[in-house]
Amino acid sequence: MRMLVLGGAGKQGSACAYDLLANTDHDVVIADLAVDVLPGFLQPYLGGRLTTVQVDASDGQAIRNAMAGAAAVMSAFPYYHNLEMAGAAVEQGAHFCDLGGNTDIVLQQKELHERARQLGVSVVPDCGLAPGMVNILAEHGIRQLDTVRSVRIKVGGLPQHPEPPLNYQIVYSLEGVLDYYTTLSWVLRDGRPLQVTALSELEDIDFPGVGTLEAFHTAGGLSTMFRRYEGKIPSMEYKTLRYPGHARIMEAIRDLGMLGQEPVEVQGSSVRPRDVFISVAGPLLKKDPRTSPDLVALRVEVEGEKDGDDLLLRWDLLDRYDPTTGITAMMRTTGYSLAITGALQAAGQVQPGVWTPDEAIPGAAYIDALAGRNVIIYEQRLAPAAAG
Repeated sequence: MRMLVLGGAGKQGSACAYDLLANTDHDVVIADLAVDVLPGFLQPYLGGRLTTVQVDASDGQAIRNAMAGAAAVMSAFPYYHNLEMAGAAVEQGAHFCDLGGNTDIVLQQKELHERARQLGVSVVPDCGLAPGMVNILAEHGIRQLDTVRSVRIKVGGLPQHPEPPLNYQIVYSLEGVLDYYTTLSWVLRDGRPLQVTALSELEDIDFPGVGTLEAFHTAGGLSTMFRRYEGKIPSMEYKTLRYPGHARIMEAIRDLGMLGQEPVEVQGSSVRPRDVFISVAGPLLKKDPRTSPDLVALRVEVEGEKDGDDLLLRWDLLDRYDPTTGITAMMRTTGYSLAITGALQAAGQVQPGVWTPDEAIPGAAYIDALAGRNVIIYEQRLAPAAAG
């Protein structure tokens, strides 16, 4: 079978393509605007099972041509292309999954459900790390308990060797990070959905192997779970992890208007403050992973009752840059997750229709698949009072 990776020359897309080549026998096509230079870890596959095609995401006909005959399409294009890409894949009769990150677009993709069912294809948006991996783990916990009181999700992509003042480096997209820092975040409180301000409700957690981290609200990580469990689970939230001090600095930068998107006049020119921030801070936060390796820290907790006893289910992951391949921890946890989903779809293990990962992907099989890639998720079953 032929698998198509849109945006496959970028960081997450190239990791997705690598995973498919290393862990399946499928042929892989990378479709992207610039395909002349691919990462070194893909070079051994070129001329064999890996081929490339140059496409512009805005060229609908070229995209449909690339999709023709593909068993599954995995999109690492920016989130604002996801609705159009999903619709095109459905009409081409190809399964589709993407990295998501924008809940409003996911809700629009859900409207393709009946058409996808009619054509016998599946669509799974939000298939990266968060949303994606964390939602599958949360659902895995929910299904193991008789009643659920709370779901708490925390995840962050971080430098192994933080440098002030932000103690952060770009691990995927600075524009995307700033979106999360400026967008309201959905949570469940007393079973009702409400929105809270990004960077708010700061708390410290001790994460083994890393030390003290801070957690704060950001948007997108729950995907549509807050809607699925409205009135069923009292409390549900997603928070981002950073080194201590990061949130307060970014909050001040945001509140001063430096992340705004409305143009302002500067010496006779119209500029967006956010563009200025990205232009100035972006080069300072962009690091070579060979000299400044990254890590991903994740914790998912589901608390409730099982057989009359209080129980806390906890999943922890600590993944690090792989110096052998040069694949970062963020690429591994995000790109591999996308590839695993696409492979399950191609194998017919996802029902036709549009489903989020928590609805479609079995948790135990997913954890095992990641373990086969040396992305290890540790599970604990704890009494809530002893959890710390």
